[in-house]
Amino acid sequence: MKKYSIFILTIVLLISGCDLNEYAVTTVDKKAIFSSEEGLLAYSWSFYDMFPAPSTHAMADCNAPSDYGAPVTMNNFILFNAVSENNAGGWSWTTLRSINYFIVNCVDPAIPESVRNNYIGIARFFRAYFYFGMVKQFGDVPWVDRPLNPQDEDILYGPRDSRELVMEKVYEDLMFAAQNITRTIDGTQCSVITKWAAYALASRICLFEGTFRKYHNLNLATSAAVWLKRAEDAAYEVMQHSGKTLNANYRALFTNENPPASESILVLACSSSLNEAQRHNANYNWSAGVAVSTIALIRPFVCTYLQKDGTPYTDRPGWQYEDFYEEFQDRDERLSATLRYPGYKREGNIALPVFNSIGRLGYQAYKFCMDPISYDMNNQNTNALQFFRYAEVLLNYAEAKAEQGTLTDAEWDRTIGALRRRAGITGGSLSTKPTVTDNYLKTTYYPDISDPVILEIRRERAVELMLEGFRFDDLRRWKRGELFKNSWTGMYISGINQPLDVDHDGTHDVIYYTSEAGLEAAEALSNNPNAYKVPVSADPTSQNIQIRPAGNDTGYYLSWYMHNDHLKVWGPKQYLYPIPISAQNMNPNLGQNPGWENGATNDGN
Repeated sequence: MKKYSIFILTIVLLISGCDLNEYAVTTVDKKAIFSSEEGLLAYSWSFYDMFPAPSTHAMADCNAPSDYGAPVTMNNFILFNAVSENNAGGWSWTTLRSINYFIVNCVDPAIPESVRNNYIGIARFFRAYFYFGMVKQFGDVPWVDRPLNPQDEDILYGPRDSRELVMEKVYEDLMFAAQNITRTIDGTQCSVITKWAAYALASRICLFEGTFRKYHNLNLATSAAVWLKRAEDAAYEVMQHSGKTLNANYRALFTNENPPASESILVLACSSSLNEAQRHNANYNWSAGVAVSTIALIRPFVCTYLQKDGTPYTDRPGWQYEDFYEEFQDRDERLSATLRYPGYKREGNIALPVFNSIGRLGYQAYKFCMDPISYDMNNQNTNALQFFRYAEVLLNYAEAKAEQGTLTDAEWDRTIGALRRRAGITGGSLSTKPTVTDNYLKTTYYPDISDPVILEIRRERAVELMLEGFRFDDLRRWKRGELFKNSWTGMYISGINQPLDVDHDGTHDVIYYTSEAGLEAAEALSNNPNAYKVPVSADPTSQNIQIRPAGNDTGYYLSWYMHNDHLKVWGPKQYLYPIPISAQNMNPNLGQNPGWENGATNDGN
């Protein structure tokens, strides 16, 4: 990258404005950038800064509101009276100006049109990505497709444009990008934008928009059905022409500096040869026991992983009272590839969940963690993080088709069936669509959905993409925000004040105690220096981990103490965020999203 440093400096000097209300000052000759392909390439590298930092992406599902995990700190957006227009953020337009400046100035006829269109396609990919984030957050937003100047008062001080207009422009950008980006292969690293990344982004955005319009009953000019067909078509392009396939080893997708290129479409690259800013801290958060920003998975979600024979786990007799060892037996292999499992070892030693910290509900995720302990220090992870991968495209295609009512058995087999076979599932709905509704999944998560095909696709999506940053958006587009108020119930434990052998290896591993007698019983663990002695309480105001009776006389479920259920809120207005008061003060014509007017807070209404 050193040879591009002079161009990058030029870009910084050229693009010094940062908002709809701040203006750039040109201090160098733009010809240095726009008169050669080398300059265009150098400028295009700056767009990649729009992607989240590796550590941010590794913690994506931890930093957003969550329904399937208990966070160390509850997200303010679902915390009673914690968010209003007075403290909202996100109204930033910095990167948009940089993108528009590039597009407007990429016109030098000395550069072949196909070359210019390739780089304009990359810029429009990022513009679509930018606007997708803004529309998800705020709904209607101003559409701006050129660098603004002080004379553009109709935009600077005008009202927001409609979601319909903005998303149609986003789709135009996506199609231009997909049809004009020339790169189709990225070697083994998969860290730059290709044609298939553009189609993958299109399938993601179109699926979001189609289902959002459908489940929120948005009566816009372009129907939900049109957007769903767009999602189907974009995903089909990848499936039919990219040459991508599912990698046989699911966990290998997340634990290598160069993850399998067969499935990876775009990754956030990390490397031991780069500085700490280009590494991430998954091990530090998920494995080191510091619990900085992780979530602990809850049992109701863990119960949605199928058995290996393809039947629901909740069909198993006595499933409610199975302990850590028992519930991991004969399950979808992604469960053990996502959570520390009985028998998991690090450097030859058994590594149970850290029961009194990041495994406080009994389940400890390690999906993005490297096994060597040396990576547990902050910002030491060098494994790349998936941003687009073929499995998501398959899920997008299956869901778009199912929502249109056109998914065939052959398409089910190619998408959901393929993902399940990769996960070691040998029976059930592999080659043909399901015809029976799983009552547990329906009752617990999607009571308004009766179609077993859509239910199973939602199960598959949640399991396959666990912790990859999709869940918050998925629940919002399906209009299932009520799930964010669910109780955080953890692992079943067979007793308190007595040592437990949770992995059934003949050695006591943990004792949950409520009394002095229980603490004395912990002495029985003296032969295992790594055993956990965890104080628990039935008092909801306790600062310890809580226990809740399981209903079978002796057993209990763990639960998380920090946030009582009454503190969690969700209301209709929370499907959009408030426009920050600072933006409204600069432009009163922006208005406010419904329910957030006049400083209203997230009060559950």
